[in-house]
Order: sequence, then structure tokens, then C-alpha cells
Amino acid sequence: MLYALLAPMADEFIAFNVFRYITFRTGGALLTALIVAFVIGPRLIAWLKRKQRDGQPIREDGPESHLAKKGTPTMGGLMVLVSMIVSTLLWADLSNQYVWIVLLVTLGFGLVGFGDDYLKLTRRNTKGLPGRGKLAFQILVSAVAASWYIAITPSPLDTGLAIPFFKDLLINLGFLAVPFAIFVMVGASNSVNLTDGLDGLAIVPVMIAAACFGLISYLAGNAIFAEYLQIHFVIGSGELSVFCGALIGAGLGFLWFNAPPAMVFMGDTGSLSMGGALGSISMMTKHELVLAIIGGLFVLETVSVIVQVASFRMTGRRVFRMAPLHHHFEKKGWAEPTVVIRFWIIAVVLAMIGLSTLKLR
Repeated sequence: MLYALLAPMADEFIAFNVFRYITFRTGGALLTALIVAFVIGPRLIAWLKRKQRDGQPIREDGPESHLAKKGTPTMGGLMVLVSMIVSTLLWADLSNQYVWIVLLVTLGFGLVGFGDDYLKLTRRNTKGLPGRGKLAFQILVSAVAASWYIAITPSPLDTGLAIPFFKDLLINLGFLAVPFAIFVMVGASNSVNLTDGLDGLAIVPVMIAAACFGLISYLAGNAIFAEYLQIHFVIGSGELSVFCGALIGAGLGFLWFNAPPAMVFMGDTGSLSMGGALGSISMMTKHELVLAIIGGLFVLETVSVIVQVASFRMTGRRVFRMAPLHHHFEKKGWAEPTVVIRFWIIAVVLAMIGLSTLKLR
């Protein structure tokens, strides 16, 4: 909105020229989202407490330390959603269709999460929407987003898959492009959802990934930098950096209230929407496989659940004391802050490895 209003006035008022720079608007989006989160956070938490007298249902088979969290409200992801959407609409170039695609995925997945959280609260148990229903709606939203992206992106990028560490290598997926994009977005969304189990555990790795993809979006959307780094130039993808900035700012604002002991939990409303957003950005910047590296912590958490379920069904034995992986370490006696901080360290290391793919080609 500000870009459309003020950037055209730069010829008359030189100060408005800064609105033409993606870097400036990304910083503005970050600060705006942070401020919005700080403003609405206390009011939202107070409202959630009134509506959720008993707070989020706690798993009876979970770590004993979690019982002390009873009464903490959930659906704090609404804070993240509102903050980053308002900030994105304010600072991004709204004529850029990539921005609308990522907003579609974010809102669509956020709606699924909201419905899931709402049913958990009203039914007073940890079961929300039926799994098949959730998955079907996520697939529908992802299919629309992927088809939209392919329709507006020139060939061969529209259906191409870039391979990390190899310059100019682009595998044409053809009719498999949409199913693959669906897998990326739905997988990223549910991986973040599985990781969200401890105070601050999911939001910091999400912000780390958002920072990485903010940089990747900017570089992929700049012809000079893309040519220098030998990555695929995607016209218009640079504007996604503004959304990433808004996501970081909203995440910082949420972390202020989610820091131990948490005043509010994220809920599926936040985790599903943010994971889906990261998946859609990786698709539009042609860095889907790099997301698996940068978001490797989310992958580890998901794999731990898959291994646990497969092992129990096949052998009747569990590989981990409890899945996802962070609960395994809690069961081993690690304090919650220890698990969270060590997982943050892993997320930083994986992010650095992922960013190295930009140069090592």
C-alpha cells in the first residue's frame, strides 16, 4: 500500500525514493509487524483467557512437566497472522502476484489451524479436525497456489526443480510439478506443527528460516546477484523478502509473550500457517530442496514421528521414548529450556549449511 502511494512521488519528493528499495520496505515490515504484535498481544491474550478458561488441553501421556502449563491459552498464532498480514499489506508491492500467493497459503493454512484449535478447545481434548479433512483442505489450497504460480511464471522455471550445489541444473517435473509443490507446502506446514511443542521451540527456527529465505528471495529476484551466484533468476520474487521481514517481526512479537513461562501458546493457527508460508516461498524462489536443509530441524522432528509410528506398527516397539523428538529428550531428563536452546543451535547450523548452497556451485 505504501509502495503504491509513495514510490510514484519519489520524482517530486526525493525522500520517498526509499520506498522503491526492497531492503527498506523489508525493514519497515519487520518493525511494523513487531509493533502490531506488541499492541494487540496483551489484548488478544486477555480475550483468549476469557474464552478459554481451562486453556489448551494437555496430553495426559506427555512429559509430567507439561501439567504445570494447564490453563495457558492457545491460538496465539492469531497474533502472528494479524501482525504479518497487516504489515505485508502495508509495505509490499501489492501488484506482485507472488505476494498474493504466499498470503493465500498463509491464510488458508491458518484457517485450517484455527478450526483445529477451536474444536480442541470446545471438545476439551487434544483431537481437533479429522486428519483427512485437514489434509484435504491443505492440499486444495496448495494446489491452487501451485497452479497460480505455474500460470504466471515463465518456462522453464514454472515446472522446473533446481538442484542445490549445481548451477544451471533445472529438472523439468512436467505434470508432477503441482503434486511436488503440494508435497512441499503441506510437508513444511505439518513439520512446523509437529515441532511446536515447547515454549519458543518452533517460532525461533521459523524466524531463522524466514531470514534465510528473505535473503534468498532478494538474491533470486535480483538479476545481477542471481547471475553472480549462479542461481535461477525469478522475476518478482524479491518482493517476498518483505513478507519474510513481516514474518520475522511477527515472530519476535509472539516470542515476547511465548518466552518461558509462556503466556500463550501458538496453536495450529500459527504453526500450520507459517510452515505453509515457508513452503510456498521455497517453491516460488526455486529453493524447495534448500528448505529441507535450512528447515532440517523440522525434518528431524517429522522423521522421528514417522520412525516411531512405523516401528511400533511393525515390531510393537518404540525407537524413542516419546515422539516428536523434543519429547524424547524431555523423557530422558533434559530440562525444557535445555532442549529448546540446543534445538535452536541445531537450527542455526542447518541454516548456515543451507545458505552455503548459494555459493558452493
